Amino acid sequence: MSKNLPCFEGFEKFFIENHLEFQKIFDSEESHNMPLPGEWNKKLTSFEKMIALKSIRLDKVSLAVQNFVIENLGNQFVEPPVFNLSKSFKDSSITTPLIFVLSAGSDPVADFERFAAEMNMTKKVEKISLGRGQGPKA
Repeated sequence: MSKNLPCFEGFEKFFIENHLEFQKIFDSEESHNMPLPGEWNKKLTSFEKMIALKSIRLDKVSLAVQNFVIENLGNQFVEPPVFNLSKSFKDSSITTPLIFVLSAGSDPVADFERFAAEMNMTKKVEKISLGRGQGPKA
């Protein structure tokens, strides 16, 4: 890092001399929230700290990026908006279907079925999972 970024000059030597302090960061489940040892926590900007974290715990960089965005832009840029099924339905048509792209742990099926029942449309609803082999059917 110090070869390409002057702000990291001396970091490698400090890292070697204080490897036990950096080991704590490596071992932590909250590595992205831990301060860097010594003067480096004050010397580096939040962005530069993410670069250092990348060399210690690559798997925690995405969480550090999320913290960076919250710190610099605000929480509204990392919180997903509340999904309004009724409004989305009004924007849909027979040629513009509703397509749900899900993230891990999300399941809109119950909410969708409840909405379809409220709209008396349960007979008009066709659900297709885009799992293996379902692409042509969809």
